Amino acid sequence: MLVELAGKLRAAGLPVTLDRLAAYAEALDTAGVAHAYWVGRLTLCGSPEDIARYDAALAPPPSAARGPSWQVRRLPERSLLRSTVPPSAAADDRDPALSVQAADAEVLRHRDIATLSDAERAEAAALLARIATADITRPGRRHRPAGHGDVDRRRSVRAMLRAGGEPRPLLHRVRAPRPRRLVLLIDVSGSMSPYADALLRLAHAFTRHRPRWTETYSLGTRLTRLTPALRIRDVEAALREAGRHIPDWRGGTRLADGVAAFVRRDGHRGVARRAAVVVFSDGWESADPARLGATVAHLRRLAARTVWVSPHAGRPGFAPTAGGLAAVLPHVDALVAGHTVAALHAVLEEVRRA
Repeated sequence: MLVELAGKLRAAGLPVTLDRLAAYAEALDTAGVAHAYWVGRLTLCGSPEDIARYDAALAPPPSAARGPSWQVRRLPERSLLRSTVPPSAAADDRDPALSVQAADAEVLRHRDIATLSDAERAEAAALLARIATADITRPGRRHRPAGHGDVDRRRSVRAMLRAGGEPRPLLHRVRAPRPRRLVLLIDVSGSMSPYADALLRLAHAFTRHRPRWTETYSLGTRLTRLTPALRIRDVEAALREAGRHIPDWRGGTRLADGVAAFVRRDGHRGVARRAAVVVFSDGWESADPARLGATVAHLRRLAARTVWVSPHAGRPGFAPTAGGLAAVLPHVDALVAGHTVAALHAVLEEVRRA
């Protein structure tokens, strides 16, 4: 009966997958053959278009006493089986079991990280780990053959010589991509504490995915290099180790001193050169904001792209009124919000524009 029903519905254009057919059989076993029509509508149809194809395949609905065994009579709406239909009945064909989870994940992507519960933070961390799998590259010095780009004169001439001097189509080349270094400067002061854990988890995911090309530092009252700690495979162990190295967790903020220490100690030694530098901070500065602006301007001359991420930038009515943020705004390539998973994904797009 199931094979005959599946063939009839597929001929009408209804995508009857094996999991839908299994759900139909399970629900039919619970409800009985008398409810077969509504059981089929609830388990075999995933959209209004599917319902139209389902009705067209079974119309006109004959009585149960005639025709093939899958043809049943319609029953009133009150016969709908609301509690016996599996969750996968209304899912799409690509991944029926995850339709509800996918919808929840999409809602979670746009929620403020500071307002999430512990369970939601774990789900958000899994979404952030996916962001870190994207490639961040820059054009290298070497070339590779391609169907577009600059004309490869040497290969084009050799192709003509192999053809006895006859004209041949020109060959092209492009610069082979190389990984671009990513530098993450994360503010761990008290005002950034609701977001620091998620940002460190994102840094751990980047470090695990591209360990040679990711550097992470914490900013507070001093600069601390966290890259060796974040190279630990287990994320919880890595965060515990990073916490042991951060002496100013949830403390004050001296961004100018921290950024200046990075430029002086590591930036000029090659870490910041041609790199994408991302600063995660709300811009609160206890020292002179003008000094912070001058330091960030120096950093911008070293890096390929400088992105400042503020968790307040995506909120309604935001204005860069914080002293440090107003000072650095003329010297950064982009100011991006960083309060949700979706906003952090936009940060990655800004980094890839370098």
